[in-house]
Amino acid sequence: MEKSVNSPKSHATSLNLMKLIGFSAIGILMFFIPVTIGEKTTIPLDHLVTFITATLGGSAKFYALAVIIIGGLRPFVIKTWNKDAVTLVFSIFKLIGIGVAFMAVFNVGPAFMFEPDMVPFLLNKLVIPVGLIVPIGSVFLAFLVGYGLLEFIGVLVQPVMRPIWKTPGRSAVDAVASFVGSYSIGLLITNRVFKEGKYTIKEASIIATGFSTVSATFMIIVAKTLGIMEHWNLYFWATLVITFIVTAITARIYPLNKKSDNYFSDVSDPEPEIHGNLLKNAVAEGLKATSHSLSIGKNIVDNFKDGFIMAMGILPTILSVGLFGLILAKYTPVFDIMGYIFYPFTWALQIPEPMLAAKASALEIAEMFLPALLVVDAPIVTKFIIAIVSVSSILFFSASIPCVLSTEIPLTLKDILIIWYERTVLTLILAAPVAFLLF
Repeated sequence: MEKSVNSPKSHATSLNLMKLIGFSAIGILMFFIPVTIGEKTTIPLDHLVTFITATLGGSAKFYALAVIIIGGLRPFVIKTWNKDAVTLVFSIFKLIGIGVAFMAVFNVGPAFMFEPDMVPFLLNKLVIPVGLIVPIGSVFLAFLVGYGLLEFIGVLVQPVMRPIWKTPGRSAVDAVASFVGSYSIGLLITNRVFKEGKYTIKEASIIATGFSTVSATFMIIVAKTLGIMEHWNLYFWATLVITFIVTAITARIYPLNKKSDNYFSDVSDPEPEIHGNLLKNAVAEGLKATSHSLSIGKNIVDNFKDGFIMAMGILPTILSVGLFGLILAKYTPVFDIMGYIFYPFTWALQIPEPMLAAKASALEIAEMFLPALLVVDAPIVTKFIIAIVSVSSILFFSASIPCVLSTEIPLTLKDILIIWYERTVLTLILAAPVAFLLF
């Protein structure tokens, strides 16, 4: 659909302009502007979650336990637990997650589970932060996506987004939110916008599997673990560029290229193709969206509800699936065997210690942080490549895959596994020459 956007006078009111600028500024501040408090420099949302976590202290784990219990039982209460085979399996894992949560919170269970890189890692580094950041972040999403900013940015970057990634300009917000906030926030935005009819099924699938990567804060943890913080800028920008090059490729191959161009429902709001003055049209689209926006109170309540439901869906599986993956990685040869599906690539690319690099690449499917633990003593080239793979592969069972499956976006587990394999192989191919060039 092609049209030149001319904002009706009814949209260009002082009140709408104040909403567009004021509310959007609050959203931008919370998600995108790093602020230094004490000795920590990060986005205000992260500061807020850190403050709340510190304020809750030891009771934070009881909050997480409550969310896990409710989330684990919810599929059985609303009777969705057996709607298909994948949902059935994850519903069972959610029940297991309740059991693991009780063990984690009350420190009861086999000694091996309480080693620092097992249940304590999952609880403190994943479950509690995600359990807080998703519902709290969703409150501020009301400011970020509810008052015209999405449409404003969408018009500005439309000339770039659709030709390269086959997604609307407004999807740029999802990508940035993931990198500076978290994949869960990015997916929250994607699901919200998809249900509003602003993304097709294909567009939402590309965004969910290609833009919803882990945040820069997770990347810092990986870089610190591997001792490459002195190369932080090289690592960050190489990862950013490679991640989105891979997304541009996967958007054009199976299974994403076969996804439907239909919308979530009969009500759709596709992004118009803009001609003429880009900035003028961007403002016009932003004001138009603002004029149709909900009250701030209603918007916050709706977003918080969505965020809390998503948190309930994610937390039980982070614990159960995450623990399962950690046990397999540490005590069985499963990932050694899986490593052989990547060994031909790591060998052909002449990555130092190719079998170790292949196993680390396979291990990412369980939890994105695990590959870093495996290659901590490897040569710098291998560490740099695997650090990029950890982020660019995007999909892992301890968190992002359950998060994707908890949205309304119709991606099957088969789709996700194929996309994960494609992304991992493509990342190895792209990251290896960059690492050799730099080191």
